[in-house]
Amino acid sequence: MEIGGHDVSRDLSAYSLAHRAGDVPQMVIELSPRSTATGVFEGLAHVVIGDPPDPGPAAAAFLSAISPAELEKAALDRHDLMDGRPHELTRAMLALLREWALGQWGEPEPEDGQ
Repeated sequence: MEIGGHDVSRDLSAYSLAHRAGDVPQMVIELSPRSTATGVFEGLAHVVIGDPPDPGPAAAAFLSAISPAELEKAALDRHDLMDGRPHELTRAMLALLREWALGQWGEPEPEDGQ
């Protein structure tokens, strides 16, 4: 185990390693109070191992599953997203895609109570 190029493996008093699917592994380490690595590290460290996952493949898979016709129909049916400003259809489609990416597939509440 190195911190800033200094070997602290003999100074460890505790560590824990956690990994959740889709996330990078994380290790928490504690140095012994009698550590000889003074000035290198004090207290508790939170070390992230690896690179964060690339969102590109997941975004591409999500967008590939979207029907262009259904997206257009849903955007045109969402009057709450249409405001007459420039690029309103594109903005409505992007808003819908954000909602769908978050699992919000439901229909909006009608404004007139119908």
